[in-house]
Amino acid sequence: MMPRKLKTKGVASIEQLRSICLESAVKLIARQMTLDLFDFKQQDFIDGIDYRAAATFFEFAGEADVSLFI
Repeated sequence: MMPRKLKTKGVASIEQLRSICLESAVKLIARQMTLDLFDFKQQDFIDGIDYRAAATFFEFAGEADVSLFI
């Protein structure tokens, strides 16, 4: 459903947005506790993502120009 909705609204696909982020040196950080909670492994995810604890993320975010916590 999501890809179809993005296409009909003229929004870039998730893959395109990820590619743009990586080309623009955006740092993608996944929360380690969420991976642990749902028994995910880092190998289950796309390349180009860092994995950190929430406290470590907030340290990083405090020094970043822009940061989104989703």
